[in-house]
Order: sequence, then structure tokens, then C-alpha cells
Amino acid sequence: MARKLTPGRLVIASHNQGKVREIRELLAPFGIEPVSAGELNLPEPEETGTTFAANAEIKALASAQGAGLPALADDSGLCVDALGGDPGIYSARWAGPGKDFAVAMEKVTRALDEKNVAQADRTAHFVCALCLAWPDGHTEVFEGRVSGTLVWPMRGAHGFGYDPIFQPEGFDITFGEMEPAAKHAMSHRARAFAQLVAEVIDK
Repeated sequence: MARKLTPGRLVIASHNQGKVREIRELLAPFGIEPVSAGELNLPEPEETGTTFAANAEIKALASAQGAGLPALADDSGLCVDALGGDPGIYSARWAGPGKDFAVAMEKVTRALDEKNVAQADRTAHFVCALCLAWPDGHTEVFEGRVSGTLVWPMRGAHGFGYDPIFQPEGFDITFGEMEPAAKHAMSHRARAFAQLVAEVIDK
């Protein structure tokens, strides 16, 4: 039986403004008052895990214990099949110290070009692991995934990260071209969040 999250303050354990914005929007209907780790001046812990779930747990526990409040962390990334699952848990690192995802998207595309991967074989999936942690060390983890193909050049100004090159299955537009509400209805983050809501939100 999962531990329930009651209405009140919740730390979003991230300094990524795009991620914080999306999670705020997803939490809006549930009486949760989100505050970001950045707003609380909480440090970013070193992500030493080897899976999305492990890194989400590291971030959530650091914020929960640092703030004395429940905390929600997201670790997500793009896994490209022809690149053996890269960039995967290193998705943000591919963007370099300046977090320039235009550079990261170009790097992914260049790696596929160097391997002569045909457009039809440029399949990929986004993974999102959400970890909800309490100051006493209790955690609940939820994972969501969405599959698609990669396109080039980049398309669309919505979303963040790798969204402008990711075209989800069944669509002819990228996450970057999708209105936020449409993306929230079916993204990897939305799927992980739906599990969280079903199991831990005290409705």
C-alpha cells in the first residue's frame, strides 16, 4: 500500500525551469503547493545512480531532507535505440555545462549520421522516473515511457530539452510543436504522473 500525499507544500526537486513548470501544471488540480528546490536555495546533489529511478531517488531524498517537506523529483531522458540507449541517464550532460539542448540534439543527430542510420530506424523513447520522498526517508517511485522517432531539423518552440526532435508514435508533429496540454495528456512524464496520482494522491 503506497503512502498517501496530502495537500500542502511539496518541493519540486529540480533547478530545471522547464521541468518545474510542467510538474507545477500537472500538480495544479490536487491542492498541492509546489515550491522548487531552486527557490529554496537547496543544492543540486550529484547524480551517481545508474538508472533514472536511482537518480530521481537521490534528488528527491536530498530535497525532502534539506527542506523538511515531501519532495518530488523527476529523472528523465531520451534513449536512442541505434545509439545503444544513449544519451539515456546522461541526457542533460550531453547538453554541456551551459545546458544547451540545441547542441545536444545536434550531437544525437550527428552520432546517427556517422552510423548511417536510416530515417526509418531512428527510433527512440523518452523515460521519466518520478520519485516522491518524505523527510523520514520513505520513497515511492513511478515510471512512464513514450516511444517515437527522431527528426531533423528541429521543429517547434514548445516544451524543452529534446522535444523539438522527438515525434511520438501516432503523430506527425514533434513534442516541440505540440501545445502543452496535448503533450501533458500523453508524455512519458504524464504517464508516470498518472501512476503517482492513482496511488499516492489523497483524493
